[in-house]
Amino acid sequence: MKYAVCALALAISGAATAATEQDQSSSAVLLQGFHWHSHASDWYNTIQNNASSVSNLGATHVWFPPASDAASDEGYLPRQLNNLNSKYGTGAQLSAAIGALSANGVKSIADIVVNHRVGSTNWADFTNPTWGSWAVTADDEWGQGTGAWDSGDPYGAARDLDHTNQTVRNDIVDWINNTLKGVGFSGLRFDYSKGYAPGYAGEYADRTNVDFCVGEVWTDLNYNDVDSHRQKLMDFVSGTNGSCGAFDFTTKGLLNQALSFNEYWRLANNGAPAGGIGWWPQKMVTFVDNHDTGPSESCGNGQNHWSVPCDKVMQGYAYILTHPGIPTVYWAHVYDWGLYDAVKAIIDVRKAEGITSTSSVDIQAAESDKYAAIIDGKVAVKIGSGAWSPGAGWTVKASGNGYAVWSKDSGCTSGCGEEDWQRTVIFVYGTTESGQDMFIRGGLDHNYAAANLGKNCTSSNYECAIPIRHNNMINATTVPWKANEQYLDWYGVESGQSSAAEGTPADWTVDTWPSDWGATRTVAADGFGEEPLNLWGAHYWMLDVEMDCNRTANGWFELKTYISNGPGWEADVSQPDAPYASGNHFAECGKINVFRRSEGNPVSIHSF
Repeated sequence: MKYAVCALALAISGAATAATEQDQSSSAVLLQGFHWHSHASDWYNTIQNNASSVSNLGATHVWFPPASDAASDEGYLPRQLNNLNSKYGTGAQLSAAIGALSANGVKSIADIVVNHRVGSTNWADFTNPTWGSWAVTADDEWGQGTGAWDSGDPYGAARDLDHTNQTVRNDIVDWINNTLKGVGFSGLRFDYSKGYAPGYAGEYADRTNVDFCVGEVWTDLNYNDVDSHRQKLMDFVSGTNGSCGAFDFTTKGLLNQALSFNEYWRLANNGAPAGGIGWWPQKMVTFVDNHDTGPSESCGNGQNHWSVPCDKVMQGYAYILTHPGIPTVYWAHVYDWGLYDAVKAIIDVRKAEGITSTSSVDIQAAESDKYAAIIDGKVAVKIGSGAWSPGAGWTVKASGNGYAVWSKDSGCTSGCGEEDWQRTVIFVYGTTESGQDMFIRGGLDHNYAAANLGKNCTSSNYECAIPIRHNNMINATTVPWKANEQYLDWYGVESGQSSAAEGTPADWTVDTWPSDWGATRTVAADGFGEEPLNLWGAHYWMLDVEMDCNRTANGWFELKTYISNGPGWEADVSQPDAPYASGNHFAECGKINVFRRSEGNPVSIHSF
């Protein structure tokens, strides 16, 4: 599928100058801080007065409505960009609302409309900043635009802007840097992102150094071709060079169908989530409904363009608040529909158990009447009318009509206690032929762990396994083997992992891609190939993960490699200065570890 050859790499985030929530394993929870009718009230004061409540809910970021002067009440027909007096309140009230949230530890996201703009008195007399017909695309309905052709879909209600024009781009950057960030905004939500090439959104995010970036790529969903829909989300993200995420409209549409027609089976695809979070969860921002798709103050009013059934909204939240991606909570649901406590209960579980945008999902059931999954091995969720339970050793933490959320009981024998997640990279040199791949197994030696660490390690309790989260999830060959893998372990296939996996898969890398090999392939863009961390040459297979260093032996762990379809296991090695006797390589958690198959001396073990 096309997804595999797009620039979809977690490692790509290093290429962007902005350190956003989408660049990391994020614990953020976004609150959409308005609905379609919010402009009719003293809205900024409403946000300010609820700042403490927002923080208590568990939201880390609030998405504001468009802040600039506009021809429409809702703000989506921007007029004077640098005038922050709108139907929602004055610029001073906006600043006060953002300040109140900040005082409560909550950041603020600006909704920016850069696809189109209206004039002050007619179609295109743009002021503040002042632009001419050169700022309008040549194919705009106005018929008088003298700019370049539109790089995206048209928008009929206003003039489509020419983002190839340097003045337009510079003025947008100045507006974000000086006007919006000047009142305290730290992140961006791009409206109507399909209206222009995604590279411009990436440029605006990079040049303004924002800490949160998400685009609205809302396209028609054909339920018989879901992959094409989520591919468009991937294309937008990779088009921004990984600087921005995207709202997961695929997951939204699948939830609509599952909840409306008891088609919960739609939420699974080859053992993984069927929405955008099944392909690139780190970059996905999930939601149940928003100001466009759903009702506002009550069921039946507002936009209602593509809403979930009103009586099943909490099932939607049980799903997105326990799954990877950055979840979004809708203001109307928690403050107008009376769902504050129910939503907060699930957010509390998410935060207590450390569920993040990159958490793993082990789907237990996806049938007509129910969907069930276990996330990171410590949170279980069931939605739908069908019966399901994770079994003994779990406690229900939140439940309601058609949903339940459990967490693992305290006193578990594996994966408990304080965690210390650090990026850890392993390179192992090994030559291969077509059809051969390198896998890694590892963890702690069972005898050493029993004698020195008080562990009784088995394949059922995984006490000698090391929890991991894969950073590279785009190599077409290895992604299916990485799905639902939670440990570097000695035991082979984990529950939910592909039966074809011979352990933890590594990705082939080279320091410099030779020109006579054809088009350059890179780990950042393709999941394999040229890699900046590789300083040693071709055939260095790379494992790039977040690892829980608290599960190692004073920072050390063992590993051994296996090459499929031929060479098999490497020979035992004797590594000098190893922390204890073993026939395996020893690597350090939180560092770059470089080895050669069947050779005892490591090439290098060094910090990032």
